[in-house]
Amino acid sequence: MLETLLSEFDDPFGDLPAAIAVLRLTAATVLGGLIGLEREVRDKPAGLRTHMLIALAACLFTLIAFQLMEGLDHETPALRVDPLRLIEAVTAGVAFLAAGAIIVNRGSVRGLTTGAGMWLAGAIGLACGAGNLPLAALATAVALVVLGLLRFLE
Repeated sequence: MLETLLSEFDDPFGDLPAAIAVLRLTAATVLGGLIGLEREVRDKPAGLRTHMLIALAACLFTLIAFQLMEGLDHETPALRVDPLRLIEAVTAGVAFLAAGAIIVNRGSVRGLTTGAGMWLAGAIGLACGAGNLPLAALATAVALVVLGLLRFLE
């Protein structure tokens, strides 16, 4: 059904099969959601949906960047392809959102961990978009250990 829906568009995924794009987007959403769920359970300002959307958006930006890089004429010397710009753009966007979650009140800072989780959700989305699902899953598992188990050491 997805293939039929997408057949109306002119090569929407470039050389990337639709199933792989769906897998990457889904993985980013689920893995970002796991971090968001932990924040949601602890009643923090940015929770499940926020983390899911951040990871999904980062993954989508990565997929779009890869598609654009495929369509470039690499013989033209004036065109430069720099994947680090994508990472910088996603990082800047997530940093803007994370800054909104951080509250400073009379010398007390709150929301730093949530902001860091949002930043990590962006990185997980980038990893999923780049096709490195094992690295994204490992980062998610380590984050859940840090957020859950190490909380007792504080």
